[in-house]
Amino acid sequence: MKVAVIGATGFVGYHITQQLVTAGHVPRLLVRPGSEDKVARADICEIVHGEVDDQKALETCLTGAEAVIYLIGILREEPSKGVTFEALQHQGVLATIAAAKTTGVERFLLMSANGVHADGTAYQRTKYAAEMALKASALRWSIFRPSVIFGDPHGRMEFCSQLKRDIIDSPMPAPLFYDGVLPHNAGSFELAPVSVSDVANAFVLALSEPRTESQTYSLCGPQRLSWKDILRTIAAASGKKKLMVPAPAMAIKATAALFDRFAWFPISRDQIKMLMEGNVCSENDSFARLGLTPTSFGIDQLDYL
Repeated sequence: MKVAVIGATGFVGYHITQQLVTAGHVPRLLVRPGSEDKVARADICEIVHGEVDDQKALETCLTGAEAVIYLIGILREEPSKGVTFEALQHQGVLATIAAAKTTGVERFLLMSANGVHADGTAYQRTKYAAEMALKASALRWSIFRPSVIFGDPHGRMEFCSQLKRDIIDSPMPAPLFYDGVLPHNAGSFELAPVSVSDVANAFVLALSEPRTESQTYSLCGPQRLSWKDILRTIAAASGKKKLMVPAPAMAIKATAALFDRFAWFPISRDQIKMLMEGNVCSENDSFARLGLTPTSFGIDQLDYL
């Protein structure tokens, strides 16, 4: 099957492209000029140069494909460069839906995110709006909502390697965020890290399984782990012990209000808000529905650190 992939040069896109080739598919990738060295299995893939806001390039990428996978997502905006949640996570999906209809591609797989909703942060709102647009499109859709994703980044941005760089390797103590005035339960909010290989397997499986059409899958790992436990695991995998101290979220947000417009500041107000909401699946049966067994999160899975 020829599969168009929008966002193939990112962390998840790299792994999905690898899995597509392994499964015998031919990926056709929309690649920004200058990003060719980020393509996995360039010897097998077909490359179409262009940006997601170039409708002609999108249509060229989708022409002749039997399915399209949309993966573009960002964690921080850079409005001066046109890098915004609205442009890449909503308008980009709308443009790809339009290109699919023009070129006759009926199958559409979308990577959303666990916990998105209409009244959330800009990140969550635009992901949710993209889901609603796809559901209303009359295309044969599947939506995947992963929790925080871990795995070998191959030089790209990834959850654990970013925490290692910004927190574990820092000379400052690791922050255990908490709401309110008193540090009760500091760092106790929970996440359910999911392996990038498991996410990629879910996408590739869906291409050949009609039962996955018109379905939304929340992809969480098998463990609900506290922020504190995740930091401990990353530190141990890095061969370190890390001092951790309670950190009031209110103070961090106030600091972020001053500095999060700068790329060098490690976290934005919205990222703090989403982090402290937790990121676990309320319905943790998606991998079972897909017939897959998710990978546990632990030191043995973090050897890439």
